[in-house]
Amino acid sequence: MTPEDFQFLAQLLRQQSGLALGPDKGYLLESRLAPIARRLDLGDVARLVRRLRERPDAALIAAVVDAMTTNESFFFRDARPFEQFSDVMLPALMQARRNSKRLSIWCAAAATGQEPYSLAMCLEDRARELQGWQVSILATDISPTALERAKQGRYTQFEVQRGLPVKRLLQHFTQQGDQWVVKPELKRWIRFQSMNLLEIRPNFATFDIIFCRNVLIYFDVGGKRRTIEVLASCLAPDGYFVLGGTETLLGLSNRFEAMAEQRGLYRLVSSAQLLTA
Repeated sequence: MTPEDFQFLAQLLRQQSGLALGPDKGYLLESRLAPIARRLDLGDVARLVRRLRERPDAALIAAVVDAMTTNESFFFRDARPFEQFSDVMLPALMQARRNSKRLSIWCAAAATGQEPYSLAMCLEDRARELQGWQVSILATDISPTALERAKQGRYTQFEVQRGLPVKRLLQHFTQQGDQWVVKPELKRWIRFQSMNLLEIRPNFATFDIIFCRNVLIYFDVGGKRRTIEVLASCLAPDGYFVLGGTETLLGLSNRFEAMAEQRGLYRLVSSAQLLTA
């Protein structure tokens, strides 16, 4: 791939999705975009880039973005955030919301669905306690391909073996041939929706818990800051914000403070604290 083609694609992806590609990611562009070029009988990625330059259309741009934003996921990834969800967040919020009996959770980068389904399993553990409650998980992603897989809830043997205990597999999935399918009682907690984090308006909804794990690392600094501000505007004052284990808000935002001894878990800084900061 020529440097010019790389720069063109990198700029296109940054504008459309916030994805920031370093100069060493040419191989990734080649491997992910080559199937699109073949499907359109364009032969190679160079001709695909030429087509994008000369005759860009929404469908082709969407296909390129989709190919580059489909990221790996697996059940109960990193384990700790789900322990925090069950042991820290849910008990506190169930006490705080005991009158309204409403809980709203947002998985901002749901990928192929393993994260929201993992959270739904944690909710199922408390199904008896949550009787009479309105609890929902909004699972969003920019990738239509990933989101369609998430909606279907069909996973290979390899996928369910990654992080999913056998007990939970047998409890929440049905085997169909060589695949495992999520049971309806687990799906009932989740609503899937296509969403580009860079296009969300502030305050579009209010959530008690926001999971935004392992996605900001792909954005440039400007994209990270804009996204964090929007997420902060959508979090309830006493809500919880969850980042990936290797991610940090240091130097990006003063809207959140890390919880002591709870890696990756953040709370909103109060207006009074912001004024005195």
